[in-house]
Amino acid sequence: MTSIEERPSTPSGLRGVVVTSTAIGDVRGDEGFYHYRQYPAVELARTRSFTDVWFLFVHGRLPERDEAAAFAVEVADQRTLPDAVRAALPSIAAAGDRFDPLAGLRTALSLYTAARGLPTTWDAGPQRRRADALAVCAVTPTILAALFRLRHGERIVEPRRDLPDAAHWLYLLTGEEPAPEQARAVEQYLIATIDHGFNASTFTARVVASTGADVVSAVAAAIGAFSGPLHGGAPDRALDALDEIGDGAPEDWVRARIAGGERIMGFGHAVYTTHDPRTALLREVAERLGGPLTARAVDVERRVGSTLAQLKPDHLLYANVEFYAGVVMEQCGIPRSMFTPTFTVSRVVGWCAHVLEQAGERRLIRPSARYVGPPPPAPVPAA
Repeated sequence: MTSIEERPSTPSGLRGVVVTSTAIGDVRGDEGFYHYRQYPAVELARTRSFTDVWFLFVHGRLPERDEAAAFAVEVADQRTLPDAVRAALPSIAAAGDRFDPLAGLRTALSLYTAARGLPTTWDAGPQRRRADALAVCAVTPTILAALFRLRHGERIVEPRRDLPDAAHWLYLLTGEEPAPEQARAVEQYLIATIDHGFNASTFTARVVASTGADVVSAVAAAIGAFSGPLHGGAPDRALDALDEIGDGAPEDWVRARIAGGERIMGFGHAVYTTHDPRTALLREVAERLGGPLTARAVDVERRVGSTLAQLKPDHLLYANVEFYAGVVMEQCGIPRSMFTPTFTVSRVVGWCAHVLEQAGERRLIRPSARYVGPPPPAPVPAA
């Protein structure tokens, strides 16, 4: 048997290492392109509904019109929470000095598992696993919006069955039906962020799913990975950068941060070596919404990008999805504390698709680590 020391080393962070196969989608970082199944993801966001793309993730194909309508009804039927979960939400929302929606979501979803009696994916058949995945995706917006409203002293908005997913999310947050242009803007953002290759949270979900755990356990683990600022927690930070710049010169702002060794939130990506295709889409969405914030963002993107090209000519940094995501969500009335939760509303669909795919493989993910500590065996000193 080959020892750990004799095995090939892998790059830090598993960069570029292929760990499994998937039919769900992929990212081509050097081309500035990503896709869901065989379709360009950005084109899906431009032309289809969230329901259509969700169906694609579950069934591997785009739906006919009657199938999309039936799927929307099936999902809407799962939006209401069990009484036990609903009763616990006020305590979850009030916990701690700082409101953490994703921590609250993990707690509520764990309770949801018990209330619904969700089986492990190992013991459940494909249809039950599919049903559990749809239910988890359907209740996630309900939980997040309820926690937000309770934390701010407002009553929970009851889920409705007649609103599409993006419009329903805005309705749950605000208690008012959104304008069509706002609902469509958020819908396009949600579609564009359902999946994005084997990122940290998706890989985490698949590792947990490979153990045969229930769907929620895999999703809760993914949420934990997603909560970090280097992954899902950046849309509000990118918008904060616009606030910091204010009426000042973006060039001076970015030079000061580069000199201080700080990360430029909203610029650069772990996979893309060229333009992030989601940036162009969301810039279009933001410009369609209009307003001074959009105009300011477009100007800052251009000037920061130019300055970064001067400072880092060998390592070009382009605006990433978070830069305009914050602009779009702000324009649509989503509070900044709910930017990353909004990202979660879409990404949970991608996580669940990967959970279902991994559960079908029924094989444990069990990598190895290279030991670099003091050489063993060493004698144990006397007590």
